[in-house]
Amino acid sequence: MPIETINIRILTINQATSQPTNFLQRSDMQDFGPQLRHYVETRALEYSLISAERKDVLQQLSDYIQDCIDSDRPVRLTFICTHNSRRSIMAQLWAAVAAYRCGLTNVGSYSGGTEVTACNSRVVDALRRCGISVAAGEGGPNPRYQLHFADGVEALPAYSKLYDDKANPQREFCAVMTCSDADAACPAVPGASQRISLSYVDPKIADDSPEEGEVYDERCRQIARELLYAFSRLDTRATATGRYES
Repeated sequence: MPIETINIRILTINQATSQPTNFLQRSDMQDFGPQLRHYVETRALEYSLISAERKDVLQQLSDYIQDCIDSDRPVRLTFICTHNSRRSIMAQLWAAVAAYRCGLTNVGSYSGGTEVTACNSRVVDALRRCGISVAAGEGGPNPRYQLHFADGVEALPAYSKLYDDKANPQREFCAVMTCSDADAACPAVPGASQRISLSYVDPKIADDSPEEGEVYDERCRQIARELLYAFSRLDTRATATGRYES
């Protein structure tokens, strides 16, 4: 959709509601680098690859986000897997990218695990191949990476931590379980207002194999595709004004 058309549409919404809106589908995604922009545009053309059953699960996530928007509450999503080293970190990043792409300014994307290990370096490499800028911070057994995806947006910290770590929301958040083991290990997530099971196959199965890079890239594509789809289902007319939370 051309930028001019989007601007006219937003102006019409504002006049009709007499309220500000900041939900904008950035068709050119000008704040993304060219590699990431191409990656996101390509994933957004692949929604037909998502099964009907999977779309039903993703609709639960869309409904939760929409409910927060409609009630003028911040959207807090905590993605949880066992070690907070692979899938949950990918999901945290792509949810933030999807929210920013849509112009949502009141979304907080977080991740955690049931155990603490480290953000796997293979995940970092896969995200770099997508066009994410990654800076390594503190070293040690659990290094803290900084994931930067758009100009003017604070980088997302990526490191392994428990899902109830003080860096994550303690109440009124949606717990998105990205692995079946964590889903089974956490029959209840304290403080969560909703829980959604959105499991992904662990790319760890390909570690140290000739297929390693492709398996990590495919899991990254799947998670990006599905979270972009979930955010694409939102009603753009009901967006609350707020601050982008990273």
